[in-house]
Amino acid sequence: MVGGSPVVHPQLVCDLAIGQSTQVTQRVVANLFYRGLAFHRAVRVGDTLRTVTTVEGLRENTRRAGRKPTGLAVLHMRTVDQDDRTVLDFRRCAMLPLRDDAPPTGHRDDVDAVPAELDGPTMRTLTAGWDLGAFRDATPRGPHFAQLEIGRRLTTSFGDVVTSAPELARLTLNVAGAHHDAAAAGGRRLVYGGHTIGIAAAQLSRAVPTLVTIAGWERCDHLGPVHEGDTLHGEIELTALRPLPGGGGLASFRVRLRATPDGARSGAAGAATPADVLDWHLVGVMA
Repeated sequence: MVGGSPVVHPQLVCDLAIGQSTQVTQRVVANLFYRGLAFHRAVRVGDTLRTVTTVEGLRENTRRAGRKPTGLAVLHMRTVDQDDRTVLDFRRCAMLPLRDDAPPTGHRDDVDAVPAELDGPTMRTLTAGWDLGAFRDATPRGPHFAQLEIGRRLTTSFGDVVTSAPELARLTLNVAGAHHDAAAAGGRRLVYGGHTIGIAAAQLSRAVPTLVTIAGWERCDHLGPVHEGDTLHGEIELTALRPLPGGGGLASFRVRLRATPDGARSGAAGAATPADVLDWHLVGVMA
């Protein structure tokens, strides 16, 4: 509760904002990365969100014989509430198809130059007025910010199977065809990237149950496709700690996920090898 109102889970806010931006990426081949995703304020139940998407960069991929031409688009998303206050600001990079007969576009923007840094004052403003001491009192077993150590590595005791992928895409307004229709995905439907990130967030919450909320993502890279039925296992590393003026602090985590295909067992003869699918650098609020 913040100010007497229940706070919406940050991953749901992200999923809705991403879903609202998919009007311009309905024919997406893949989403490659997110950069500099920052929450400017907590969303409360009953808020109305609206997202404006702006194209900031374009780069055509090298054309190869036997492969459909594609290009990369850097999209800037800004999500506001009913009072036009910024809630969320971030960038993502989508791979999109070109027409088979399209002439060279000449687009050569440097998509790797998209900034990933998060603004410290913005993250501190997010928690302004929060009583993190009350959270510490309510969860005495910890660990809390004062007990954390940089370099600590955590693993969860079990993985998570990916289910209900198209249902989550529909519920969060994601209209990208690759998440709904196997034909649009080249023969096998792709799991929406936010679904994979949501599973990573769930595993982080199991490993660090005293995480108050997520303040932002420095960067998040999709390293490979995820399909429904895959089982995802995560590795978590604590990479940085920054105290907040009123107590508690910001903890930077790196979460890496590997996917084991449905029916495969790691190490079994002839079984598929688990593949790296996600590298997520995020900042969490700890009491």
